Amino acid sequence: MNALFLLAGLLLFISVLASTISARLGLPLLLLFLVVGMVAGEDGPGGIQFDDFGTANLIGQLALAVILLDGGLRTRTETFRVALRPAGVLATWGVIATSGLLGAFATWWLDVDWRLGFLLAAIVGSTDAAAVFALLRNSGVRLSERVRSTLEIESGANDPMAILLVAVFVDMLLHPAQASLGGFLWMLTKQMGLGIGLGLAGGWILSRLLVRLTLAEGLYALLILSGGILIFAAINLIGGSGLLAIYVAGIVVGQRRNHATEHVLRVMDGLAWLAQAGMFVVLGLLVTPSHVLAHAPEALAMALFLMLVARPLAVAGGLLPFRYAWKEIAFVSWVGLRGAVPVVLAIVPVVMGVPDSKLLFDVAFAVVLLSLLVQGATIPTAARWLDVELPPKDEPTEWREVWVGREAVLNLLACRVAAGSDAEGRHPDELAAGVGGDARALAVIRAGRLCRLEPGLRLAIDDTAWFVAPASAADALAGACGGSAQNLGRNAAFFGEFSVDPGVAAGDLAAAYGFELEDGEAGLTVSALLLHRIGRPAVLGDRVRIGAVTLVVREMQADGEVSLVGVKCPWPGLPDAA
Repeated sequence: MNALFLLAGLLLFISVLASTISARLGLPLLLLFLVVGMVAGEDGPGGIQFDDFGTANLIGQLALAVILLDGGLRTRTETFRVALRPAGVLATWGVIATSGLLGAFATWWLDVDWRLGFLLAAIVGSTDAAAVFALLRNSGVRLSERVRSTLEIESGANDPMAILLVAVFVDMLLHPAQASLGGFLWMLTKQMGLGIGLGLAGGWILSRLLVRLTLAEGLYALLILSGGILIFAAINLIGGSGLLAIYVAGIVVGQRRNHATEHVLRVMDGLAWLAQAGMFVVLGLLVTPSHVLAHAPEALAMALFLMLVARPLAVAGGLLPFRYAWKEIAFVSWVGLRGAVPVVLAIVPVVMGVPDSKLLFDVAFAVVLLSLLVQGATIPTAARWLDVELPPKDEPTEWREVWVGREAVLNLLACRVAAGSDAEGRHPDELAAGVGGDARALAVIRAGRLCRLEPGLRLAIDDTAWFVAPASAADALAGACGGSAQNLGRNAAFFGEFSVDPGVAAGDLAAAYGFELEDGEAGLTVSALLLHRIGRPAVLGDRVRIGAVTLVVREMQADGEVSLVGVKCPWPGLPDAA
């Protein structure tokens, strides 16, 4: 027993230390966890013999439940305004189309029974929530809200379709006489319906308990975790999608902010990382690298077809009706990351005794490795090339919530003073007064020491100023303390050199900047003109080219209304705005 504990602790300890290497090399952290497991396995220096697919499946399912619960807790409802329908299409049609195209290719390329080829395609046909959540939030890239929301919702909601397809093709291989289209449709309806419906109900109950119960701080997260696993297991038992249900339940709980929310999020963040590290290390132990290398040509061909043909075609078919730009479609296609879900799904045929299932497992694992290595490591580069990256935004260096009741909260914001910022040389009270509302200066930390807020105090470079302020004032305070010349230059290059009120008449703006409008557009406001030309809900960074001038959504309100529009103009000697 102690040897087992020693081994588990050592592997996790090494995996966490490897995260520093991951950041320096630009490699996805999840890939490092897999490599640690493979190195410790039977073909590596560790020499650990582990081939218990049942135990690996148990660990993988539990870890995925924890990861999806944490992802749901951090998903904001604002994301559904711009991406619910397109992401829903990708989570259903996208998985079917990807699996269909890849299944036909796998059947031809591997020269296997078509049911086995389509089973392999179904295993790797869905994106992985663990990989997408981890890489998007740790890549350092600030993506367009539409693109980020599409990826996050799709990855969190597409597991039921992948699980259903795997179950159907396993059934067709083991019991071909019993398989039918009616059974497929009923299973799909049952999985999706029970997963969404009971997930909403379970999340509502947990959110109510979180508000009404008074517990020790550490128990709030345990309440949500145990309740989420209860929902996950119960819905799986009655034939629904437990993974979809726990994700939906997390979303419901996460929207109701209260005195326990901060404790829950902090603990769940650590638990989600533990789940990811443990799951990927175990999956790395399970695989035999020499077997994977033996199928490297087949896996490489499958991965290339998936990344360059099947996924892009499926995404284009799903997103073009929603008027996504081609660059957005290309990025969503490229970030169709494969991770733990395909490997866990590949375990199912092995456990069920499907012929040639070890081939499926080895090829699926190799596809996951290539996806994490190639796609995961190139997210920042792809975002820049495809122009879906927003300029960096000044944000508070720290943000703490102090609940003074069950519904009332004080926001403590810390902002670091940058060289050349508006805050330099000013008293903290001036900054607080400048943002309006109820903002108040609280403290100043200089060289690690607390300074008194005396009348003669002036903020200097690298000071950290603490404020008590409403959440709505966070951006203004961070901008006053930040706003370095580099950030200001990048913002001007992206959003434009000038800004206009979105309520201004479009005809007046056209007359001032010398561009022509279509019939009926002159009477619209600038905001209405943008929405008319975009043809979909607006997000920060949306752009419309009218003649030589480009209008850019520069600021937005919480309800989705455009509050400021940037104007990019061509200048003599410089290329036109684009």
